[in-house]
Amino acid sequence: MCCCGSCLTATVSPPDLDFNELSPGKQPPPLEKESQTASCFLTAIVNQKERETDSELQFLSSVLLRCSRMGVLMVQRVLLAVALLLIFALTLFVGLWFGLTADDATPPAECVRCFVRFNPTLGQCDEELGEVDEDDCCQNPQYGYQAADGVCHSCGPPLWSPWSPWSQCNVLCGDGVMQRTRKCYGAGECENAADALQIQPCSGSCCDAQGWGLWLAWSSCSVTCGGGGVRRRERVCSGPPECRSACSGPSEETETCPTHSTCPVHGVWSSWSCWSQCSGSCINDQSDDVIVPSRKRHRSCSKPAPSSDTVPPGNRCPGDDVQVQDCSELPNCPGETMSKSGWSSWGECSSSCIPQGHTPVRTRYGSCSNPAPSSSPPGRHCEGVDRQTETCDHLPHCPVDGVWGSWSSFSSCPVTCGVGLQESIRLCDSPAPKHGGRSCTGERRQTNICTTNVHCPVDGMWSQWSEWNPCTHPYSGKSINCQQIGGKQTRERECLHRAHNGSICSGDALTESRVCYDVNRCYVKGTWEGWESWSLCSPTCGEKSRRFRRRYCKPDYSSYRSTIRGFPAAFFGTPQADCGLPPDGGKKVEVQPCVNAPSCP
Repeated sequence: MCCCGSCLTATVSPPDLDFNELSPGKQPPPLEKESQTASCFLTAIVNQKERETDSELQFLSSVLLRCSRMGVLMVQRVLLAVALLLIFALTLFVGLWFGLTADDATPPAECVRCFVRFNPTLGQCDEELGEVDEDDCCQNPQYGYQAADGVCHSCGPPLWSPWSPWSQCNVLCGDGVMQRTRKCYGAGECENAADALQIQPCSGSCCDAQGWGLWLAWSSCSVTCGGGGVRRRERVCSGPPECRSACSGPSEETETCPTHSTCPVHGVWSSWSCWSQCSGSCINDQSDDVIVPSRKRHRSCSKPAPSSDTVPPGNRCPGDDVQVQDCSELPNCPGETMSKSGWSSWGECSSSCIPQGHTPVRTRYGSCSNPAPSSSPPGRHCEGVDRQTETCDHLPHCPVDGVWGSWSSFSSCPVTCGVGLQESIRLCDSPAPKHGGRSCTGERRQTNICTTNVHCPVDGMWSQWSEWNPCTHPYSGKSINCQQIGGKQTRERECLHRAHNGSICSGDALTESRVCYDVNRCYVKGTWEGWESWSLCSPTCGEKSRRFRRRYCKPDYSSYRSTIRGFPAAFFGTPQADCGLPPDGGKKVEVQPCVNAPSCP
């Protein structure tokens, strides 16, 4: 299409154009360039100046019409090409997107801490198996898991926890409310999901609560000398437990207690000195009293020395400052009249205790030197052995530290569905600890999570009973409203959440029926019989929370038979019982605000 001023300002030289070919009935030749359109207009303007007659003007109009059609055709072709390019680009983009995200279509399961049991009363998980994928853990509906939020979740179908006990009144004195809650655990939504909080009015009974009593006396200081001591005192919150909130702040406080005396310094022994030389070189056993040389070592009470300028003074070191030891390893002294050698004292045992599998020994020696055999003429050597050994059976046994044995093979997977825990154990028996030796340190048991990839059966759970269906004629099903004709009505329940070949719900009653009279909105006489119970507060938050109760107008059903076909009859619906005015002229309905209800989130 030719528009704006390009047709008039084009500088492209117009080609020769045969206008006879543009006569009506003939199609214009195809244009290969946009300049052809401009040429068409330029040629038309030139010819306009050369033709002045009406026929020439008509011819010019025909030419312009043909040119405009050619421009429209070109624009249509351009738009079609652009549309094809857009479709191609979109197809390419979608293909690339699905190719890149095919692996991410299903996000990976979260790794959680898996537990064997979930307690719906406390909302707690017990007996941890370890970390597994959430999907693997929840193949067993009895299990629970703990995610990154630290909250324990149930793997089973949705189930309400029991109602918590009613809380204390939220005010100490006057009108307030108390509340109780329950939680829905499991995968999915519990029935009546909004019914998780209940509140009811209460009156604070702590109007005379005095709060904290006086502070008791300070305790004695934790130290009697030096610094760093503390002392404590306590106070008691008077009143019953429900009034404890009247006591804010700590029940105990502490403070440092400086002392005015220096602590005594008790003496500590220094290390022993080295042993001195033996007081002799041999053992004199030729007299009635055997004289054995000895050696000594010393220590001093100086690491530190006991203080003498404190009250009381420091304690002296216990024990002796000198140790004396016989030099029993020395040989006997030579004698003048003995013809045979004397034996030396027994040497030290080869070990200070009896190690496992070995017995220490000690040795003594005899010397053929009392006198020694002469060499000229040669004397005979002393008879017998010159060395004796004996076992040190009198020593205590050495302590034997325990050493772990090898790990056993892992047990078979203990479950047939879900995930379980295999275990491998080792015993402290290579060797076992004996004679006061240390036990083995480290783990006796190691575990490994095994996965069966089989979902455990999910047993069915009964839903709540539905509302009773209308009471109708037992055979025709027609309405019997306000007629003294016995009818029948039913209600239903479902066996929910059963899966993976789990057990069906116990009991076989999917429906329940009873005989009835339909008295809904029927006029009957009645008598007043006190008040019904107060309802719970509704809504459960905010300043508009209210509760109500009604006077009970007991309908008079004396004209109805109490049984239908031998079964006790139920009266279905709410009749328009006429009890007249209340006996004391009061209201039929009482409404009470639930004061100090919690603010709505």
